[in-house]
Amino acid sequence: MAADLLVWWVAGGRRDVAQKPWMFPAHGRWPAPEESLDPYGIWIAEVMLQQTQLQVVLPYWKRWMEAFPRLELLASASEQQVLLLWQGLGYYSRARRLHATSRLLLAQLERSDVESNGFNQPSHWPVDPEVWLELPGIGRSTAGGILSSAFNSPLAILDGNVRRVLARLHAHPEPPMRAQSQFWLWSENLIDAVPGLSRNLNQALMDLGATVCTPRHPSCEVCPWDALCAAYASDSPQQYPVKEAPREIPFQVIGVGVVINDAGEVLIDQRLNEGLLGGLWEFPGGKQEPGELITDTICRELREELAIEVRVEQELIKVDHAYSHKKLRFEVHLCHWLAGDPQPLASQQVRWVKPSELADYPFPAANSRIIAALLKHLD
Repeated sequence: MAADLLVWWVAGGRRDVAQKPWMFPAHGRWPAPEESLDPYGIWIAEVMLQQTQLQVVLPYWKRWMEAFPRLELLASASEQQVLLLWQGLGYYSRARRLHATSRLLLAQLERSDVESNGFNQPSHWPVDPEVWLELPGIGRSTAGGILSSAFNSPLAILDGNVRRVLARLHAHPEPPMRAQSQFWLWSENLIDAVPGLSRNLNQALMDLGATVCTPRHPSCEVCPWDALCAAYASDSPQQYPVKEAPREIPFQVIGVGVVINDAGEVLIDQRLNEGLLGGLWEFPGGKQEPGELITDTICRELREELAIEVRVEQELIKVDHAYSHKKLRFEVHLCHWLAGDPQPLASQQVRWVKPSELADYPFPAANSRIIAALLKHLD
């Protein structure tokens, strides 16, 4: 079974340096089992790949490695530099945790009397998964991915692709998250089947899920496990993994004020360091109350959150944006600042900035269209 997977992967897996540059040593060939790789780039990739597809991650990883090619450079960066580089990748708590983890790792290496020019040498990094599990943003699967990729450690993984493959292989009758111990056992059994090849087996299993055993249109005819797959035998692979009953996703309208002062500056505020968008900048606003006019929403929110009075003027743009847990409609109006010294009553800080400087601040993805509409309006 494991041998069949490896044979398929050698011919059809993602073993190209252009697709997974963090998996290749300097000589440019796929690493031999005894070779160790730089865990820094692998760690960054593994965190970026949490809930995000490879083709989306790749350009972000390349830009990241250009900006922060070594651990000490990431640790010395400001949080705003990190968030700005992450902008658009989503789940911004991952970036904040990466930043915090870099400082913890650096301190650990310094305590081990490692010279500064050796931080990226594999032998200096922790190889015990328990050490990684104590770090922010590192769970069992991420730790397994880092250590099996960097050091060929005999550790299993269990990401979304792997869960889907295993759920179909066994036609598991309930959602995978309800049977985590069983899925971990299946994944571990695969790693144990061919000792010394955990790096290749984990990569092969992920690649099988990403390129063959896909969510909507699996290519069962080229799968190395078609003869073993219970879901394929029942002619119903799309029914697996079994999903939880869908929950109703709430919809909210958000009134947003793009506040401009007499000097032509725009008012932005920085979110508190909590939640998915913590630490990012945004245009102020808040939820529309039942029966409330959107212009009244904006006036009220800016008064409550910033202690300012504004005159709400023309609509700038409407933006619909969906998160995993809610759907939002941003109704954005230009506003003229009338009175009050802006106060960060519900944020970290507020700042007047020139419209041309907005690109220097990390904003949530939904704000990119607002910024574009503002710059077009002012042009």
